[in-house]
Amino acid sequence: MPSVKTTLLVLLAIVAAGFVVFLLRHAKAASGKGSRVRPTPYELLTGFVTDFLDTLGIGSFATTTAMYRARRAVADELIPGTLNVGHTLPTIVQAFLYIDVIQVDPLTLVAMIVAAVAGSLLGAPIVSRLPRRHVQIGLGWALLVLCTVLVIRQFGDPKGGEALGLEGSTFVVGLAANFVLGALMTIGVGLYAPCLLLVSLLGMNPKTGFPIMMGSCAFLMPLASATFVRAGRYAPGATIGLALAGVPAVFIAANVVWELDLKAVKWLVAVVVVYTAVTLLRAARAERIAAAASVTATPPPPRS
Repeated sequence: MPSVKTTLLVLLAIVAAGFVVFLLRHAKAASGKGSRVRPTPYELLTGFVTDFLDTLGIGSFATTTAMYRARRAVADELIPGTLNVGHTLPTIVQAFLYIDVIQVDPLTLVAMIVAAVAGSLLGAPIVSRLPRRHVQIGLGWALLVLCTVLVIRQFGDPKGGEALGLEGSTFVVGLAANFVLGALMTIGVGLYAPCLLLVSLLGMNPKTGFPIMMGSCAFLMPLASATFVRAGRYAPGATIGLALAGVPAVFIAANVVWELDLKAVKWLVAVVVVYTAVTLLRAARAERIAAAASVTATPPPPRS
């Protein structure tokens, strides 16, 4: 009988192949309808930088949102879908690398992945139908929450323990928490930083967080992405840019991680994330004020 690890890796390969076919088919259809599918240099740069940082455990959703907002490269309402669809293939590559080399209890690993997938299946249909102002508000607050987690980790991650898995009440808590993180993924909350914090708080060896978080995302993102693609709530060109540049960035980052001052990088990311969150919330407020003014300025219909 193949091991759980081998089975997961085989399933990942099947999921990756199916997702590539699915994405190419829909990208071709989008091109036929006049949508741009060729990524710009800036979109390729965004994919490389964000997935490089992602492989180091910093996460890619917050940084990608910040880079898109800096150049207005992607409309706010399309950002959650673009994040989920575009980062899927690089995340699958990360999962291959970390599931293969880091030891973790098979039952815990599989259960945490299933919980995250279930959460994403609940969240994606809801987010794909939200109006832009609601997406801006959700993204803004999500980024502030994520930044809080990053700052907490900067002042010292919980020591964690030596356990390679969960059992009893901590097992239930871990599944519930990863279910929520899977659902939040669909509005642009990265799962990586919160998941690393979670496993340490539950007494596991912090290294086990890498296969858990990357495996969770690798399985949930293709399913969540399908919802966004079918609804047309993603930017095809930006999505292709993330995928094309993100995959090689993963391999490069895996080999140079030891050379970087990650604390300095994380502080920079935290500053950028706060700025981006504030701009999103201000944009949502401006749209609310404009909508209210439009309603006020509209004259009442004449009486018959």
